[in-house]
Amino acid sequence: MSVSPAPAAAAGELTGVAGWAVGLMESLGGPGAALVVGLDNLFPPLPSELVLPLAGFAAGRGAFSLGGALFWTTLGSVAGAVVVYLLGLRLGHDRTRRLVGRIPLVKTDDFDRTAAWFARHGGKAVFFGRMIPLFRSFISVPAGVERMPFGRFLLYTTAGSLVWNTGFVVAGYLLGENWAVVERYASIFQYVVFAAIAVAVGLFVVRRVRGRKHV
Repeated sequence: MSVSPAPAAAAGELTGVAGWAVGLMESLGGPGAALVVGLDNLFPPLPSELVLPLAGFAAGRGAFSLGGALFWTTLGSVAGAVVVYLLGLRLGHDRTRRLVGRIPLVKTDDFDRTAAWFARHGGKAVFFGRMIPLFRSFISVPAGVERMPFGRFLLYTTAGSLVWNTGFVVAGYLLGENWAVVERYASIFQYVVFAAIAVAVGLFVVRRVRGRKHV
């Protein structure tokens, strides 16, 4: 009968961010997973596409149960999103509008149209935004700026985070030592999103510059 390696040994096989994340989860258990995932909202360079499969991997090694992994990672996602929401709330609509007006090539009308769009589709934006790289870290800002009711924000954030987290945590749990496969394929999706953002920004700049030339 083979004996599974202890969680501490598994963590020792990993290096860098992965080793640090798994080590924290094994040391603190569920709260450690919540802390690591929550940091994803505050520090986008620490991607959930890496952290969540690691939580599933740690669960498979006995650091906590699969249900515990889903609970704690979702709690961490929501807690991090709430911090960003409160920052947006503190910033406020008027102050944000003034700051946006100072950005080169950006007009306050752009902010007004975005605010109007968020007023109509804020719930869907928060829910689906939790499943898109980069946006998941920043979607809470307009929710706070536009004072989306906190209960509504909490509902959509929890639902979106739970859907996203479940896919990655369960995949990491099932793949075990091969958890990195999840992160590898998720990175492709991440690059596609970044490329789409770059193209959209480029088109915006070109149109705005051309518009100024014709004034």
